Amino acid sequence: MVVNISDAKTNLSKLIDMVYHGEKVVIAKNNLPIADLVIHKPTGKRKLGLLKGKMMVPDDIFEESKEINEMFYGKDS
Repeated sequence: MVVNISDAKTNLSKLIDMVYHGEKVVIAKNNLPIADLVIHKPTGKRKLGLLKGKMMVPDDIFEESKEINEMFYGKDS
């Protein structure tokens, strides 16, 4: 199915549903094909733990800093 840009704007939800169900949709400008509307396919699996061993989290990460609290709340708090 070839759809001009103005029609694609108007019927985007319908076109996405058609692609979801396996139909090929081509978006055209002045009847010249410009883009294919296709199902998203991830380029690869995400790899977890890329920074393992490359950074150090200090033990006191959740401790409050007096200096930072003074910057936000002033010295009176």
